[in-house]
Amino acid sequence: MKHKENIIEDFPLLSKNNIVYLDTAATSQKPKYVIDEVKKYYNKSNANPHRGVYSISESATKEYAQARHIVAEFIGAQYDEEIIFTKNATEALNLVAYSYGLDNVSKNNKIVLTVMEHHSNLVPWQKVAKNKCSILEYMYINNKYEIPNQELDKIDSSTKIVAVTMVSNVLGTMPNIKQIIKKAHSVGAVVIIDGTQAAGHMSINVQNIDADFFVFSGHKMYAPLGIGVLYGKKNLLEKMKPFVMGGDMIEYVYEQDTTFAPLPNKFEAGTQNVAGAVGLAAAIKYIQSIGINNIQDKEHKLYSFALAELKKLPYIELYCPSNGTGVISFNIKGIHPHDVASFLANDNICVRSGNHCAQPLLRYLKLDSTCRISFGIYNTIEDIKKLIQSIKLIYEKFKKFIG
Repeated sequence: MKHKENIIEDFPLLSKNNIVYLDTAATSQKPKYVIDEVKKYYNKSNANPHRGVYSISESATKEYAQARHIVAEFIGAQYDEEIIFTKNATEALNLVAYSYGLDNVSKNNKIVLTVMEHHSNLVPWQKVAKNKCSILEYMYINNKYEIPNQELDKIDSSTKIVAVTMVSNVLGTMPNIKQIIKKAHSVGAVVIIDGTQAAGHMSINVQNIDADFFVFSGHKMYAPLGIGVLYGKKNLLEKMKPFVMGGDMIEYVYEQDTTFAPLPNKFEAGTQNVAGAVGLAAAIKYIQSIGINNIQDKEHKLYSFALAELKKLPYIELYCPSNGTGVISFNIKGIHPHDVASFLANDNICVRSGNHCAQPLLRYLKLDSTCRISFGIYNTIEDIKKLIQSIKLIYEKFKKFIG
């Protein structure tokens, strides 16, 4: 796969529009290679997989299975059937909450989260806890925006589930995942990792970290919208009940009873987003053609440069650890984040403002909202310089109104 000398030219939306896109944590832009592969699928192989003996149905079945294999290899899964396709990470987390959580948590058992969790990895566990009369407990961050070791003591013998982000979508904090998993497993708890902000940005091996479940969304790693992944250890998935009932997830259906298909079909009811899976496989190939270590190194340089430049501005409040990754949250003192984002938009700079689907975290930090920048492989040092220059101009416009 050949890349343009200037990688931004791989991305049609960015190369044809004069914008600085710093909102990859919300959704990434899509390279032409991914777009073309999805178009090719619809032009040459569009049919329902598993259900036809004609050539294009067989082609769709083959491409869907190949996409699953590519995903399995990408995250280091042992078996292809440990990969369940969903529409996004949110659906994947709900699948685990309903199909595993409700059947394996009892009264007074604990579910332990971090206060940094995205609502997608928090609200489903609230529902499980309320339904089962169990205890929902949080591990909190310190003033360095990190989870101190003593917070892991909350993972005790009554804990059945630990759900934790691999990278905070607000702070860029990376909890010590291996340490958390080791502690959880020592007390017999199962661990769910939200890898949404990690996949596509760093090397991941679910066997190496010993994750029980791992989820991510394709659209945040250069794939189309509407495709997500649940990885689960085979022995856990085989014991779980289906989350959605319908066609293609059954073995036999009788008038009063049904037996279910083996993995992965058991959890993939109905016609699936085959084009999305093909697009996700293409995104993985695109990432691998650049090199995941190269991507991580580049984004680390962007993060370090942006953090250093923002620290030079005395009117900037930063909310991130010194060793974070991927995202930086900040505010300009005395100016509402939405105003900042709006003025940046006037300069064709795309950032996110709000609570970032992490209201408990923002409330814990005594904040209503922040501005957030996040990086992708198409970003450059020049993008950061434009951001800093625009921030300086915004402050100059507002400073006479700031008390």
